Formats: sequence, C-alpha cells, structure tokens
Amino acid sequence: MMKSERLYESQGGPIILSQIENEYGAQSKMLGPVGYNYMSWAAKMAVEMGTGVPWVMCKEDDAPDPVINTCNGFYCDKFTPNKPYKPTMWTEAWSGWFTEFGGSIHKRPVQDLAFAVARFIQKGGSFVNYYMYHGGTNFGRTAGGPFITTSYDYDAPLDEYGLIRQPKYGHLKELHKAIKMCERALVSTDVVVTSLGNFQQAYVYSTESGDCAAFLSNYDSKSSARVLFNNMHYNLPPWSVSILPDCRNAVFNTAKVGVQTSQMQMLPTNTRMFSWESYDEDTSASSTNTITASGLLEQINVTRDASDYLWYITSVDVESSESFLHGGKHPSLIVQSTGHAVHVFINGQLTGSAYGTREDRRFRYTGDVNLRAGTNTIALLSVAVGLPNVGGHFETWSTGILGPVVIHGLDRGKLDLSWKKWTYQVGLKGEAMNLASPEGISSVEWMQSALVVQKNQPLTWHKTFFDAPEGEEPLALDMNGMGKGQIWINGISIGRYWTATATGSCNDCSYAGSYRPPKCQLGCGEPTQRWYHVPRSWLKPNHNLLVVFEELGGDPSKISLVKRSVSSVCADVSEYHPNIKNWHIDSYGKSEDFHPPKVHLHCNPGQAISSIKFASFGTPLGTCGSYEQGACHSSASYDILEKKCIGKPRCIVTVSNSNFGHDPCPNVLKRLSVEAVCAPTTTN
Repeated sequence: MMKSERLYESQGGPIILSQIENEYGAQSKMLGPVGYNYMSWAAKMAVEMGTGVPWVMCKEDDAPDPVINTCNGFYCDKFTPNKPYKPTMWTEAWSGWFTEFGGSIHKRPVQDLAFAVARFIQKGGSFVNYYMYHGGTNFGRTAGGPFITTSYDYDAPLDEYGLIRQPKYGHLKELHKAIKMCERALVSTDVVVTSLGNFQQAYVYSTESGDCAAFLSNYDSKSSARVLFNNMHYNLPPWSVSILPDCRNAVFNTAKVGVQTSQMQMLPTNTRMFSWESYDEDTSASSTNTITASGLLEQINVTRDASDYLWYITSVDVESSESFLHGGKHPSLIVQSTGHAVHVFINGQLTGSAYGTREDRRFRYTGDVNLRAGTNTIALLSVAVGLPNVGGHFETWSTGILGPVVIHGLDRGKLDLSWKKWTYQVGLKGEAMNLASPEGISSVEWMQSALVVQKNQPLTWHKTFFDAPEGEEPLALDMNGMGKGQIWINGISIGRYWTATATGSCNDCSYAGSYRPPKCQLGCGEPTQRWYHVPRSWLKPNHNLLVVFEELGGDPSKISLVKRSVSSVCADVSEYHPNIKNWHIDSYGKSEDFHPPKVHLHCNPGQAISSIKFASFGTPLGTCGSYEQGACHSSASYDILEKKCIGKPRCIVTVSNSNFGHDPCPNVLKRLSVEAVCAPTTTN
C-alpha cells in the first residue's frame, strides 16, 4: 500500500526506514527452530517488498542480512549490531514507563534521558527514536497488560494531551541541536577514546580537514569532576556528558537544564453537567444469551473479548435447620480467580469485590455470605482489565474464575461449587441494549440519580448531557467521585476508568545513576488515574451524551469536565550555563564575545504571565514550586522580572550582573531562579 502511494524515500516520499516484527527475539529463542524459521520468513518477506529503504528488527540478535538488528531500552550504548557493517541503531529510547491501575506514575528525569542519548551518540550510534515521543490514550478497551491504564502518557516530551512537557521537550531539543553541530566530524571519522579520570572519558572525532567534535563524559553518579582536555579545564556534573562541537567550547551539558519547567494543572471549565439519570443493571440471568455447563469455564474462551464482563451464576440450597440461621456464625465463600477482578453477588446483593495486579493476576476472594433458607443465587461478575500484550502462547493464559469456589461453615462441612452446573452470561444487559449510544438510551426507563446514589448502588448506568466548553485547551473528565467502570461520550468509548489508589515508594528522585521504573515514582496515595482524556474533536457544540457504567457505586454528580493548562513556569539558570550562542560553526574554536545565558519563559497560547511568584538572582535554593532565597540575593530580582514579563505571553531575561544592577556577591557562581504564574488573557 505504501509503495503504491509512493511514500518511500526511494520514490521521493518521506519514509526512510521500516521495521518488521517487534521484540520477537525472546519468543524466537523460546520456540527454538520454529521461532527462527518464522523470524527468517518475516525478514525475507519484508526485504522482497523492494521498498528501497532499510529494514530493521528490534531485539532480534540473529536478524539475517540485510535486515539490521536494533536496540530497545533505557540505555543502548553497550549495544553493537550483529555485523560490523550494520549501523548502530536505537529504535526505542524509553522516555518514561507505562502506568498500571493501582500503581504509581513513573517519571524519567530528562537529565538521565539526555545522558543516555549522548552516551549512545558519542560511542558511534547513528540513529535514535524515542518511545514514546508523544504520549497517548488507550481509548475503548484497547489498553493491554492486563491492568495498563487508559492513559499512556509515558512521561513523553509531548504529553497525552498533545501539550509540550517542559523541561523534557526543550532539553532534548537543545541536545539534538548540539549533536547536529557535530555532524561533519561524526560522519567523517571513527572515535578516539581517552581516559580523563576513573569515571571520565573524552570521545573525540577529529578529521584531517580540521573538523573536531568531542564528548566529555562523567559516569560517576555521586561526584562532579574537573577534567583537563586540550589544555583546558572543564567541570562535568555527576552522570553527564558535555558536547564540544569544536573540541573547545562546551555548548551543552546533559545535566544542566536551561529550559523552563512548566507546571500543569487541571482547571474547572464553564461546563455544567445537566441533571444525571441512572439505570440499575439487571442482574438476573436472562434465559436468552446464556449457556450452561458443568464446571467453571475460562473467560476469554466464552466472551471472545466481546465484553470485559462475564457472569458465572449458580445456586445453593440451604436447609432451614442450618446452625447459622439460628444465631451461629455466617458461612464464608472462597473464590479463586485467574484474573482480573470479581464482584460477588448473593441473592442480588453485592457482598464484596477482589482484584489481582499486573504482576500477579491470580487472586482469591474470601468473605462471609448472607445465605437464607431455601434456594440462594450466587452470581460472580468476573471482569477482564485488558488482554495480555507481551509474552508467548497467549492461548495458555487464563482469565476468569477457574476455581475452586467453596462455601465453608455449613453444617455439612465444606461445599465445593466448582463442578456444579453454572450458567454463563456474556456482557451486561446494558451493553446488549447499547445503552451507551445516543440511539440506545431510550430503550429503558431512567431515574433521577439523586435517588439512586443514596443507596450507593453497584452495577449502575448513569447518563447526562453537557455542552462543549469554550476555548482550545485539551479536556478531561475528573472521575474522582467514582469507583471502577467505563465511560462513553456520544456513544464512543473513552475507556476504562478505575480510581484505585496508587501504592509504591514515592521518594526523592535523583537524576544520577541508572534509571529503572521503580526509581522515580509519583502519586502514591492518590488515584492512579483520576483524569480521562476527552478529545475536543469528539464533541458537538451542544448536547453531548455522557454515559458512565459504574461497577462499585459512586456519585456521578461529582464528575466534572476540566481543561489542562500551564499553571506556572519556572527556570533556573547559572551565569555560565553552556550556551549554543557562544559558538558559531564558522569560528572553529576562536573565542568570541561571551554571550551571557538567558532565561526564556513562555506560557501556553491564550495565556500571559500574571505575576512573579519567585525571583532571585544570587544563590537561591530549592526546585520549581518550592524555591527559597539563599544567602546571596539581588534586591532588584523581582523588579527586573516583573518589568520584563508581567502581561506578556513570553519574556527573556539575561542572567548577568549588569542586568540586575550590581554583583550581589562577588566571586560566587550565581544563578537566576524564577517562578512565574500563567493566567488566561481576558478577551473583551
């Protein structure tokens, strides 16, 4: 298809590279010769397409020529392709990590990501692709894992909502600008590595024609290093690389972030939800659309993924003489599930719920049951939270209740229900009636939600209408008052929601040292995902239908539509911050006038700087959101910033003594730290 549209570079199109298969190597090895045969077939099939551009396979050490094997990971500077004539390519430089319901948010510091990329380039790497560069949303039931959240933001340079994440976006932009300045030397010669200390090296690319580029690296994660290179001294922060496009002037250091940090917030919109109406899901088994079998069946084999939900229904007869009916202890029910969640209903009443996790999908529900004399209905609603997305032999993975299901505490002892006759119903009645769509909502009688919410009723459909808010900002639904379920807008699924509380260890996070997902966690004690992205393109100006299916209970009147925007911007730049302006490609090392670094602040479109929350030229302390004045502080700091910035969408302030009137502390390295508040510009 792409060839017929003439999209390949060889045809004058934009595509320069293609990939076949994805991270298949581990599966291939596990499967032995048949895995190798399949991989070889896939490679041959791709090459025979004759696209005129190279093919790659990632994480596939034995990729056959001419397919290039490539690296995916947090770091790829130790990777070499399987043939010396193949370029060294990094197809997935992981900018962050995914989130799972019940887990914390993973952040990857940009200083470490830039360090990883600079390390790769200095050793001769020829291609870097970020995974993810733009975060996104797993709409509908597309999130996998299982247990992966609807948000797939990934701490990417462009966030889930399409907004620039600073400082990650800007610092990487500066990194690539610096690498681009080294291009002539990098592509003309091989690297020469010299030691500058125990953990320090110089990687030098020098050509006979006079091009010279150097990367000075400090792998020490604890200490800065002062190194001597080409008879000049350079200070290298811990865990960093300085880039010298002329082998003299450091124009960039991976650990020194000069771009602004943007703090984002979710703000209320002017949109009011119209009155909420609710409908209780019918939990009685219908005679149609059910199957009956002896024993417990695997969920996906029954549902074929037509729904996340599968009812397992059976009955238990209780004699009126049972001890627990006459003041004895209640019997207990044990349900062993292979995943992913279960809600237990006894005679139509929710008795309890239980969940697994991504690491351990299997779980056990144990709880007392309120049985009565006569026939009791036991209905187990098993819920899938995404299909598996990595591993082999998915047909052997189990979901649903495979038992045992046992009642303890009856006079006759243990009652094993696992091999009784069970009735199965795929999905919810509301799904079958298409209650989430504008066409389907009229098929049932809805009630005013206020009456339903008092009962905290589980398995309830809620609906309302709302008008699209004005403005351009990206939108989200705040689901903080709800429990677990799914959301639809105008009949299109926003995705699964679950306000499960994040557990983890959210401690301080240093950029230095090897990154792994447990290292920099955020959001412990808060819902893993509170906000759910609503694309503006899905909305009509008026009368948008919002339908929510809630499994546990919750108050839909607490749901609100919010907009994502920048609340404040910070910058923290020292007076000798490495600066690309200090070096011009034609000067090749001849020093020019020193250009003092500048702080650049800019709000989002439609916003301007309304106030300066903090400003200090001197030795300020702290980080964005919690700056404090240090021992040295220029009294002109606030005046200068307010004069240059208030009322403007963006401003530039030079970090120099002359700009602030005088030197507040001679012979001390000073910095300028600023936090400015962004607010919407009022339109008349």
